[in-house]
Amino acid sequence: MKLLAASILLCLAPVPVALAKLPPLSADAQAKADEAKAKTAWSDKVAAYQLCKAMDRTAEFYLKTAKSAGQETHAPAATPPCADPGPYVSASASAPAAAATKK
Repeated sequence: MKLLAASILLCLAPVPVALAKLPPLSADAQAKADEAKAKTAWSDKVAAYQLCKAMDRTAEFYLKTAKSAGQETHAPAATPPCADPGPYVSASASAPAAAATKK
């Protein structure tokens, strides 16, 4: 019983340290974090676009081969077109341009 109580206390001892707050990020670190977040979001959009194009090619190939094999095919389900996210544009590169247009 004493061993159980001691092990519970040892497990709970670091809890206050884990709940301590970190200092706020500096402006430079915050800008880098925001840039990384934007780049990750863009990368996710590119991956979704590439997946959409691959699914379209796969469905097109299936329909073509099924028809040539004489199998009955149904009309493909209507899906929205694949949205190309375009090239990555850095938020820090567009910020000075936006500041210049405000003047």
